[in-house]
Amino acid sequence: MPTEDLLAAWTALLHRCGAAVDPEPYGRELLRRWSEPQRRYHTPEHLRAVLRHVDELAGQAADPEAVRLAAWFHDAVYRPDRTENEERSAALAVRALTAAGLPAERVAEVERLVLLTVDHDPAPGDRNGEVLCDADLAVLGGAPEAYAAYAAAVREEYGFVPAPDFRAGRAAVLRHLLALPALYRTPAARERFTAAARANLTAELDAL
Repeated sequence: MPTEDLLAAWTALLHRCGAAVDPEPYGRELLRRWSEPQRRYHTPEHLRAVLRHVDELAGQAADPEAVRLAAWFHDAVYRPDRTENEERSAALAVRALTAAGLPAERVAEVERLVLLTVDHDPAPGDRNGEVLCDADLAVLGGAPEAYAAYAAAVREEYGFVPAPDFRAGRAAVLRHLLALPALYRTPAARERFTAAARANLTAELDAL
């Protein structure tokens, strides 16, 4: 799928945030990362969906632009065979946004938000974290067929993992999500996605 719309969104976002350099070249580098061959779910389409949900929930965020920046970086480093993807993505965000001339306070907030996607459990009152995590987890609350496509794509990304090991790891992830105090924190996402997400997660867990 073409990504020129995403490149335009990135360029506009960086200009709004006061970038001191031309953001387009780095936007192309980010999209190259998001398009790497090992990805099946964590693709530009996932980025596009997260950004769309951030826009829908932006009124809840304290700093919507920081949340949008975090969305761009939250899976910028993605290697299914490694466990430190979020940490590496956060470090990438710090390097890139600092080089672009963004204020240190906003860069630090983006770093914090990217690291929140390790467990998707923002503290109460963390408005930026709530919006980013809800946007990232919105896929869980889709129609059953859309959720099935998501789950199948995740399995493809972990195709190198033997089936018994994948089932055990995936079950742990599903149980963690179901055990969260709330899957969604913003009122709009909570109302729209919670019931479907819990049904989808429970159905997948039962089928493993």
